[in-house]
Amino acid sequence: MNAISHDSEVPAINQQVITACAFIHHAFDGVEKVFLPKRAATKKFLPDVYELPGGHIDFGEDPVAGLNREIDEEFAMQVEVGDPFCVFTYTNDIKGSHSIEVIYFARFVSDISTITLNPEDHSEYGWYSEDELPEAYTGGKGSDDVEFAAVRRGFELLRGQPLKF
Repeated sequence: MNAISHDSEVPAINQQVITACAFIHHAFDGVEKVFLPKRAATKKFLPDVYELPGGHIDFGEDPVAGLNREIDEEFAMQVEVGDPFCVFTYTNDIKGSHSIEVIYFARFVSDISTITLNPEDHSEYGWYSEDELPEAYTGGKGSDDVEFAAVRRGFELLRGQPLKF
């Protein structure tokens, strides 16, 4: 099978794209924080925006395997992927596509001091507690952004909040 790249800038007019992302969390002195890398300024789609790490799943690729591949490509890190907890959709006007994003709980297996950014993808990263999330609102992605709403939901679930029906 030939892998098809679904980079966020490669045209995919009227196609659906599956994206898998990771809510990578770690406790620092008892405070849970989420890993948020900042997209490179050279990106056409959402430049300089903090996001959950992950990316497009190739045709026929298992979403968890694809998520592991993306984390390795972009950060030279290995992750343990847990359960998915959020799914939402959006359109990418640069690609002309409709994306379905699945967010999984995850933890780095690799030592977090060895995170290596691929400069084509991200310019920096940070670890943010739930209270620090507003510091990551950039480039028009604020508190009403669906991905940041999902991040807040991830923190709620980590605290043991009940599932919503």
